[in-house]
Amino acid sequence: MTTHITFIGGGNMASAILGGLLRQGLRADQLSVVEPFAPTRDKLLAQFGIHALAAADARLAPSTLVVWAVKPQTFRDAAAAVRPHVADALHLSVAAGIRSDSIARWLGTERIVRSMPNTPALVGKGITALFARAAATAEDRSTVDNVMASTGEVLWVQQESQLDAVTAISGSGPAYVFYFMEAMTEAGLGMGLTREQAHRLAVGTFVGASELARAAQDPPEILRERVTSKGGTTFAAISAMEHANMKALFVRAIQAAEVRARELGDEFGKD
Repeated sequence: MTTHITFIGGGNMASAILGGLLRQGLRADQLSVVEPFAPTRDKLLAQFGIHALAAADARLAPSTLVVWAVKPQTFRDAAAAVRPHVADALHLSVAAGIRSDSIARWLGTERIVRSMPNTPALVGKGITALFARAAATAEDRSTVDNVMASTGEVLWVQQESQLDAVTAISGSGPAYVFYFMEAMTEAGLGMGLTREQAHRLAVGTFVGASELARAAQDPPEILRERVTSKGGTTFAAISAMEHANMKALFVRAIQAAEVRARELGDEFGKD
């Protein structure tokens, strides 16, 4: 295999993808990481057998794909350091908020795919939305598809602006799930369960309901109605939520996340 993938940044998302690629059969010598933080470099070596570089240099030249796993505020400076060494590479960004127009300017190339993964990628259960600029070929898209499929599901969007909605729904979405798990656990404690019991029930319920929703042909509202017998316990809970206007509040919360995603693009994409 001639593939050589370089990661700029070696944090959690990079580690999730690295682990997936190694499970797919790539060798450690086909992977490079640029990571300035020494403890993270040591962790990558211990976990994956990958020697990470403290800074970009000519050793990046064999890269066929560069994965940008940096914080949005550091992307521009990192691009200036990496650009001279990866002139012929395809670029995949997993950095939140940075638009591909900015990435193209900073790197001097149009072969760019932008993505929005989420943290369940750490356990191979992520879902990643992808947007390709026009210069990215079908082969480029296939390469990126295979890379991100190592962490879970992939979904292509046709308009880059849709990635802001993806960020609000699935990118930030795990935090919403954890928030409801917290509430369910607190409720269980108040009803006499132990924290461990309440936690197991909350997590197991989300896992089971998610798998049921994945397997079912019907939309969530139909699945919900099947569990909600009028006058029963679920009916009492749903009625309390509806009385509190919880669905509308939740929709507004997700919309706030989308607005913030757009703001990040404006803030960090400036020249």
